Amino acid sequence: MTSEHDKRPQGGLQDEAVALEHAAERLSDRFPEVPKEQIDQLVEEHYEQYEDAPVRDFVPVLVEHEVRTELDAENAAAE
Repeated sequence: MTSEHDKRPQGGLQDEAVALEHAAERLSDRFPEVPKEQIDQLVEEHYEQYEDAPVRDFVPVLVEHEVRTELDAENAAAE
């Protein structure tokens, strides 16, 4: 079974995956108190929202921004 996501050019998918990995690393550096597994899960959850997005160029940037915003809000609520 092939999804629309699988029909994109392979280079684009690989670049997007690398960009998401780098975003998760930056988020881990910014939020060292949050387990890496939790950050990876949040990145994946937010990424899924863009599964059908026709324009992919900014998906990793948007995902990173959304996860950072969510973690900032959690930190503010905990203070």
